[in-house]
Amino acid sequence: MTIQSAIAKVEQNYAHQPEFIQAVKEVASTIEKVYADNPKFAEYKVFERLCEPDRVINFRVNWEDDKGEIQVNRGWRVQFSNAIGPYKGGLRFHPTVNEGVLKFLGFEQIFKNALTGLPMGGGKGGSDFDPKGKSEAEIRRFCYAFMRELHKNIGKDMDVPAGDIGVGGREVNYMFAMYKNLTREFEGVLTGKGVGHGGSLIRTEATGYGLVYFLDNMLKVNNETLVGKTVLVSGAGNVAQYAAEKALHLGGKVITFSDSKGTLVDKDGFTQEKINWIKNHKANNQSLADYVAQFGGEWLAGQRPWQFDADVALPCATQNEVSEEDAKALVKHGVKYVAEGANMPLTAEAIDVVREHGIAYAPGKAANAGGVAVSGLEMSQNSVRRYKSFEELDGQLQTIMKNIHDNSKVAGEKYGTTKGVVDYMTGANVAGFVQVANALVAYGYL
Repeated sequence: MTIQSAIAKVEQNYAHQPEFIQAVKEVASTIEKVYADNPKFAEYKVFERLCEPDRVINFRVNWEDDKGEIQVNRGWRVQFSNAIGPYKGGLRFHPTVNEGVLKFLGFEQIFKNALTGLPMGGGKGGSDFDPKGKSEAEIRRFCYAFMRELHKNIGKDMDVPAGDIGVGGREVNYMFAMYKNLTREFEGVLTGKGVGHGGSLIRTEATGYGLVYFLDNMLKVNNETLVGKTVLVSGAGNVAQYAAEKALHLGGKVITFSDSKGTLVDKDGFTQEKINWIKNHKANNQSLADYVAQFGGEWLAGQRPWQFDADVALPCATQNEVSEEDAKALVKHGVKYVAEGANMPLTAEAIDVVREHGIAYAPGKAANAGGVAVSGLEMSQNSVRRYKSFEELDGQLQTIMKNIHDNSKVAGEKYGTTKGVVDYMTGANVAGFVQVANALVAYGYL
């Protein structure tokens, strides 16, 4: 079976899972050369095996709302590959969650985790539960109910979930409390816990900070820095907030945030005071549009943030948020660097546009790996029962992101196809894939 026949099989078996098919095809398009260079990969059908998760666990979640009525949601855990370590990946609570979305995320997570250099496999999970509009008590009861089912299939050396969209420190704490209650063990089975009871410093900032650390290394390749550069950020959640903050720290000028209702533009640039306002406002589920009355700027209802002149674009919202037309707008407005803070925010067509026009493009599996990297460091801290300082962890995060960048650059230069710019997409896919593939070959056919 060839890579192409493996893709055809995925398309046939999972035609109803377009995000998963997109993720598989994106990796497949970049690894054919390395596959040809390593006959053992084909002999052991490595790619074909990685296209099927080890297992998909699905379950019903019954919980009681504030009116005393029983509500029913669906829950999943996709355990994709533990070739190089325990399954590792977030839990997402959002009404759009389904098996196909989680399979795409879990598939990406295999290679993202491998790129960190830490011993972590790939997995993902979540529920179609929508936290928006729910009371604190309802969220707590749902998290307890979700973990009552999930706890049977996770463990510190088996599967270590974390947070994702809709799942922050509060939700992780509730789930960890239930896990601890059911198992009578205090272990590092969930990452993203509160600091002081198993959590790690810098975990909150890690994905956004790591994104900008990766971008900084991209700029250094061209003897540039962020100083004086204009940055477009999408999203207004955790990743977007801390990416904007770190970009500001390194001398960049961030002029946009966005959410599902529109885009906030401040052409004077977001200061730390303004970013702190956004953090507090979004934490209380209030509208970004309120910013204009406080600080000025402009609220563009129903619009996206890719229509302004800039040097850098950091899409940090959700998958497939940047369309082909959006990518053309980025080209038109002079963007030279695109680094993904979300998972697969560019559509396949958008990726083609930015690569064809010589924009340096960093895929999420490399650029947003900072979050899972610090999750891995939290696992280590839990194992040895010793916490590290913010400064120590920040230094480790910078080193990990530099290593991911450098390894992706080397592989991209060897196997890449873009001209005049480093092929980070090919490089990240190859560097992550080879590590996992070598492990699978070493294991034989199991």
